[in-house]
Amino acid sequence: MENILLITASKKSADMLLNLLQSGRWQPARILIASSCNEARRLLIENNVDLILINTPLPDEFGHDFAVHACQNTLAGVLMLVKAELAPSVSERVEQEGVFVITKPISRPIFYQSLHLVNSSRMRVYTLQKENRKLRQRIEDMRVINRAKCLLIAEKHMSEDEAHSYIEKQAMNYRQTRRDIAEEIIRSFT
Repeated sequence: MENILLITASKKSADMLLNLLQSGRWQPARILIASSCNEARRLLIENNVDLILINTPLPDEFGHDFAVHACQNTLAGVLMLVKAELAPSVSERVEQEGVFVITKPISRPIFYQSLHLVNSSRMRVYTLQKENRKLRQRIEDMRVINRAKCLLIAEKHMSEDEAHSYIEKQAMNYRQTRRDIAEEIIRSFT
C-alpha cells in the first residue's frame, strides 16, 4: 500500500496504530493522520489514498458515515476498528458499502490479516474498474464507427459491408485506428 489515511481521536491510539502500520511487511509510502472525520474529508479531497483506517469513535461523528462516504467516493480500502459490543450493528450498517469492520482490542496477526484482505479487495475493485473503462471505450468506439458507416451508406450509397471494408482499409492505409477514420468521415459529412 502506498498511502494510508489514519483517523483516530487519541494520540495514544495513533502511536499504537502507526507502530503496527510501520512494522511488518506493510511499508506505506506516506501516512496521513486526522483526528476527526471533517479533517479526514479535507485530506481526502487533497490526497489520493489506498487505505483508510478509522479508529472509532471520533469526536465529530462515530465514523460509519465517513466510512461509507469514503467507499462511495474513492478507490481506497476502508477498515474500521470498533469495540466488540458495537461491531455487529456497525457491520450491518457499513459492510454492504464495502467497509471492513474488525473488533477492538486488536491483535497483530488479525490486524495484518485484515490489511491483507482490504488490500486484496481494493485491488480487485481497481481491476474491475479498469476493465469497465476499457469496455466503455470499446462501446464508444463502436458507436462512432457505426455512425460513420451510416453516413457512408446514406451519402455514398454503400452497403454496410462496403462501408465496413472502407473504414478498415482506410485505417490500414493511413495507419490510424478505425475510430480515427470514422471521426474523419463524420467531420467530412457534417
